[in-house]
Amino acid sequence: SQLYVGGNAALIGQKLATNPDLKILLCGPVGPKLHELLDDNVVVPPESMQERDEFHLILEYQAGEEWGRVRAPNANRFIFSHDLSNGALNMLEVFVSSLEEFQPDLVVLSGLHMMEGQSREARQRRLMEAVASISDIPTDIPIHLELASMTDQDFMSSIVHQQVFPLVNSLGLNEQELLFLTQAAAGPHASLAAWSGVPDVGIVSDILFWILKEHGKTAERASDLTRIHFHTLAYHILVTVDGYWGNQAAAVAAGARAAGTQACATDTIDTSKVFLKAPLEFVTSQLEAPAKISLNPDEPVVHWHREGISFHFTPVLVCKDPVRTVGLGDAISAEGLLYSEVYPQ
Repeated sequence: SQLYVGGNAALIGQKLATNPDLKILLCGPVGPKLHELLDDNVVVPPESMQERDEFHLILEYQAGEEWGRVRAPNANRFIFSHDLSNGALNMLEVFVSSLEEFQPDLVVLSGLHMMEGQSREARQRRLMEAVASISDIPTDIPIHLELASMTDQDFMSSIVHQQVFPLVNSLGLNEQELLFLTQAAAGPHASLAAWSGVPDVGIVSDILFWILKEHGKTAERASDLTRIHFHTLAYHILVTVDGYWGNQAAAVAAGARAAGTQACATDTIDTSKVFLKAPLEFVTSQLEAPAKISLNPDEPVVHWHREGISFHFTPVLVCKDPVRTVGLGDAISAEGLLYSEVYPQ
């Protein structure tokens, strides 16, 4: 067996810790093996230490691999979790109480999806406790929430509607989570059962626009949500409410570069090991009069605007034979955050 750092928060922390100027506070269930694998720049409070490690078991497969009559269209993985501590969000209060001493410039939250194994009552109670704890974080510290795959629409709906979205400044998600979110919260294109091939840019843009318009910060709404970093295999889109974030082109490009290098396990993009899967032409909406965009290789980050919301799109150089796909979304979100500039309000 091969052991790696696991869990969204730890993976995001590890990615950020590769920057020698950063100190990372990680509050999650940390057992002895995980502690040994963590970067020296990652600080773990004593209350987060456990006698035993929790485990996630990963089954990875390449594009084209077959199982019975099923053939994989893309390299991907199954993740099986036996993670009792994260399933109960055990370390949330430890985390919030540790912030006063640590004085962070950024807070990253993840793991809400791990609560799906709880009973409905336990989940709702813990979610409301999580909301109370997150509300205690000083409002001048930006908060990013990394979503992950879920199957319970009621639980997703309560995360959207019952105060979690308004408390965070930024979201990170992929195409599965985006479609599930719009289905759970009755958003645009909710009748779409599943993506066919590369997700349509216009449909993705419509849903991202709706999230910020319906659940993001406006003059009338007490929400802090102003940024969404969307990543799929072929392309990424960074969506921001105007006036709150800067350096978006660099942030979305850095995330795309991280995807290509990490999947191939190279320090820089090796052009012989990657290919382009993004559409070279696309429309920016399927609901409103769209702009039609053609990609220019010399300026790969494309920008468009819609009612006070900015979209930054970049294709991804996709690794032909990925070494590991686990944690790619976490690496993308972490790198994007590293390059994002928050305007003081």
